[in-house]
Amino acid sequence: MLKTIERTLRWSTGLMAAVALFTIMWLTLVDVTGRRFFDHSVPGGLEITEILMVIVIFGALPMVSWRNEHVVFDSLDTFLPDWVRGIQARLVNLICAGGFGFLAYLMSTRADRFAEYGDTTVYLQVSIAPVAWMMALFLAITAAVHLLFVFVVVPVPSPHHPPPADLEGASS
Repeated sequence: MLKTIERTLRWSTGLMAAVALFTIMWLTLVDVTGRRFFDHSVPGGLEITEILMVIVIFGALPMVSWRNEHVVFDSLDTFLPDWVRGIQARLVNLICAGGFGFLAYLMSTRADRFAEYGDTTVYLQVSIAPVAWMMALFLAITAAVHLLFVFVVVPVPSPHHPPPADLEGASS
C-alpha cells in the first residue's frame, strides 16, 4: 500500500512539479534569447512563470512531506527517549495536517472568490481561480499525507533524523 501511495504521488504531484520546472527552464531560455537577439520577449512570460512556480512549489509539497525532507530542528533529539520522539513525531504530523488542511480550506475559499469576481492575470487575462483551486488541492493532499503519518505509518527517516527505535517497523 505504501509503495502504491508513493508511486501515485510521484507520478501525479511530483511529475507535475517536474514538468513545470522544466517548462520554466525552457521559457526562460526562449525569453532571454528573444530579448537578446530579437528585441522581443515572450508575451506574458512573467505571468506564465509565476503560475508555473506555483505548480512547482505546491506540487512538491506532498512529496517533501512523504519523504520527510522538511527542515528539521533536531538538536534535542539525542536527549529524548525513543517513546517521547515517537509521540513527538505523531504530534508534529498532526499539527502539520491541521495546518495544511486549514490552508487548503482558506485557499479554496479564496479560489471561490476569484471565480466569483472573475479575477484574471493582468497581461494574458488567464483566470486565477483554477490556479488557486490547484493550490488548495495540493495543500489538501499534503494534509492527507501528514494525517496518514499520524494514524498509519511513520515517515521514512531522513539521514539526519532517524525514527525512534520502537517505530522503525511501522513504516514498512
